[in-house]
Amino acid sequence: MPEYLHPGVYIEEIERGPRPIEGVPTSTAAFLGEAERGPTMPVLVTSYKDYQRWFGNVFDRSKFLPYAVNGFFENGGKRAYIARIVARAALTAELPLGGVFTIRASGPGSWGNRVFAKIVDSTTTGKDQKPVGFRIQLAYWSKFPDGFALFDPFADRRTLPRPTQMEDFDDLVTDEHSPDFYGKRIPFIDLEKGNANQGPSTSALGVLVRGANPPDGAKPANNPGSLLTGGDANDLSVSAADFNGQFDDALPDQGLEALKLDQYREVALVYAPGITDKDTVSDIITHCEDLRFRFAVLDSDKAETVNDADPRFKLQTDTSYAAYYYPWIAISDPKTGAQTLVPPGGHVLGVYARSDSERGVFKAPANEIVRGALDLAYKLKDNDQDVLNPLGVNLIRSFPDRGIRIWGARTITSDALWKYVNVRRLFIFLEHSIYDGTQWVVFEPNDPRLWARVTDTIRIFLRAQWRLGALFGRTEEQAFFITCDERVMSQDDILNGRLVCEIGIAPVRPAEFVIFRIFQNTAEAQS
Repeated sequence: MPEYLHPGVYIEEIERGPRPIEGVPTSTAAFLGEAERGPTMPVLVTSYKDYQRWFGNVFDRSKFLPYAVNGFFENGGKRAYIARIVARAALTAELPLGGVFTIRASGPGSWGNRVFAKIVDSTTTGKDQKPVGFRIQLAYWSKFPDGFALFDPFADRRTLPRPTQMEDFDDLVTDEHSPDFYGKRIPFIDLEKGNANQGPSTSALGVLVRGANPPDGAKPANNPGSLLTGGDANDLSVSAADFNGQFDDALPDQGLEALKLDQYREVALVYAPGITDKDTVSDIITHCEDLRFRFAVLDSDKAETVNDADPRFKLQTDTSYAAYYYPWIAISDPKTGAQTLVPPGGHVLGVYARSDSERGVFKAPANEIVRGALDLAYKLKDNDQDVLNPLGVNLIRSFPDRGIRIWGARTITSDALWKYVNVRRLFIFLEHSIYDGTQWVVFEPNDPRLWARVTDTIRIFLRAQWRLGALFGRTEEQAFFITCDERVMSQDDILNGRLVCEIGIAPVRPAEFVIFRIFQNTAEAQS
């Protein structure tokens, strides 16, 4: 209670009534796969060019991550976290700089051996005409041609081949109070403190590592330019354990385990391009079910025929948190322009994002054009879909004059209540939004005033969704109901600090089968 100790007028701000619930993002995707280079901690990218800056380009036609990310953005995707997967035994290239400093590649693999690092004095000088700090320059070649002779690409602008990517960090200083402190401008790991700073606006190629017990004012020793060495194991096959990413030793988590961190809570879709291994697929589905607010898209095998495209036979699973798409699609390779077959999931996730943006998460992401698709691995007919649709296989089909479209919107569950993708994703959206928007309720006095306030908060949110068309019903009462009182809370619940609120929701379901009944009207008199 406020104290009133002197006569006068007091102005107080009080809070009454419902708090607004903001809808959570529904189309932020997480892609897991092998990339040409880059860090293993998930990185947010907002375009394919952004992906190329961090993870390189197409590097192996059997690795489908670049194709999937390009298809995602081409079809309307806006935000994607890239979780690069590497074999557990992969080593990271390094370059000791003398003293306690090392330049380390931003991620494991032999790609780091093609990173050029140069440390020189800064270009800015002080009043005494001495450099105010130092400068780190990094360059990367995606491939060394035969007979390649190393040169300084920053000093020699004419020699070919030019690096694929170059980065320049000038005027770095050792003063931690300065905005130009190297630990604030370049990815930095302090082995003494065990901390790291690897922000999205910093280097995609290298990390500056400072060892234990550095002297005051220590800085990396100058280096005229050398390649990092020691990177290895790019050619090792990754396993289900690498996608799971939870390691018992000192290696940092990657893959699914890294995506559990709080900074990735906005991820709503999970996809591993071209991965059909049962253990990995099972881990992805379990990840989505355990976190409750994520949905997985699964690919068929490349050589899979119509006769064995049943996901329950192949995956031996039954879940409403995943959808299965078939067949593969032919696209134009973003690097060469040649036509190539790729799994469809990345393009499908882009359609999800486009549908969410244009209509809403309640709209089934089907009967939508697959942008960038030139052809299909298999041309499917109605007879094929008669068999596969009840099994939860979402087909991608080509229609004359209508293009290549997604022609299915089912999950791979046997539970009829959750057989549609948009119903499961709508509930994920509503549950996640209510979860985030009612955190203020915890530890509030558990009495009828709080119950009424919670009810009003949720009602306003659901009313907005109903008006958008997400809920079924001509009236608000038909679309949803909320009960938060003694009818659903016992005295034992109240004594043990539990607030119970029951919410009933009538979702809209897609018009999957459109039936027109036509008959002849003879206009005869009816007796």
